[in-house]
Amino acid sequence: MDTTQRTDQQRSADRRRRELLEAADRVVLRDGPQASMNAIAAEAGITKPILYRHFGDKSGLYAALAVRHTDALLASLRAALDAPAERRQRVEATLDTYLAAIEARPQVYRFLMHPAEGTTTPGDQADQGFDVGKHSAPLLRRMGEELAQVIEERLDAGPGTQQLARVWGHGIVGMMHAAGDWWLGERPCSRAELVRTLADLLWGRLAAAGDKAGGPGF
Repeated sequence: MDTTQRTDQQRSADRRRRELLEAADRVVLRDGPQASMNAIAAEAGITKPILYRHFGDKSGLYAALAVRHTDALLASLRAALDAPAERRQRVEATLDTYLAAIEARPQVYRFLMHPAEGTTTPGDQADQGFDVGKHSAPLLRRMGEELAQVIEERLDAGPGTQQLARVWGHGIVGMMHAAGDWWLGERPCSRAELVRTLADLLWGRLAAAGDKAGGPGF
């Protein structure tokens, strides 16, 4: 098989994988944590063994969907952080971007973070061992590292800036996740009020740190 044939096959496989993930997205938007491999296969117009061939099991499909949605969310968060505005405005925009994302697609959020809420259908016994913590924790760690990198690039917090940036990055992501999860379930206040209150919580040493010389600022 020559290089051109291999490239065409890879493009076809990548296209088919995107189509399957789009079908999975439609089912997740409809069913949330109850989304099953049977339903996803039916939505894609294939049999479940073919779905397994592409992703292995529900855990593999979950991981692929998680990367798909996390990539999009991280791009939006970086755009909010890099917007031409005062630091407080950018922090609030970043918090609001995260909360708006989980509010707009709560079923996707619950599928990614709370799949244990779902029920296993008779045809999905092979997926009963699915462990949400095995997959959701790396997603949060990735977001924490990404935010830490942005903080380190843009702030001069004095000695130990790199370590401080990692602590802040993971701490802020943990705060956004925990507060957002609680807010999405109970809706005790408006999104704008939650954003403002969380920004107030952050507005201590973060506000006092100087921007790095020659950088875009934070």
